[in-house]
Amino acid sequence: QVQVLESGGGSVQAGGSLRLSCEVSGWTASAYCVGWFRQSPGNEREGVATFDSGDGATYYADSVKGRFAVGPDNAPDTTYLHMSSLKPEDTAKYYCAAHAGPCSSGQIEETDFTWWGQGTQVTVSP
Repeated sequence: QVQVLESGGGSVQAGGSLRLSCEVSGWTASAYCVGWFRQSPGNEREGVATFDSGDGATYYADSVKGRFAVGPDNAPDTTYLHMSSLKPEDTAKYYCAAHAGPCSSGQIEETDFTWWGQGTQVTVSP
């Protein structure tokens, strides 16, 4: 059974950085897509970034482009989301999700993702 576990959330001042990790265990697929999403109270869940384990391709939402980076972490089956130049509007619960096969090109489709983590809170103070 596939399980997704996020870690690394916390509180930081505006302009600071945080690094989230997502461990996906129980895989049987040879390639997969990992997506990062976030949701703040009163708002819809937003796709933030994706990482394709097959070709290493990444995709970022316009709201985080140039500030966030996603890629394979040192630990096995783990993907990171490095967030820098954080803004108060980045405050949200961040979720990691995954699905077998390649990531959709040029977009983040929430409905593509099969397995979801419980989320980790990120709070950015002014």
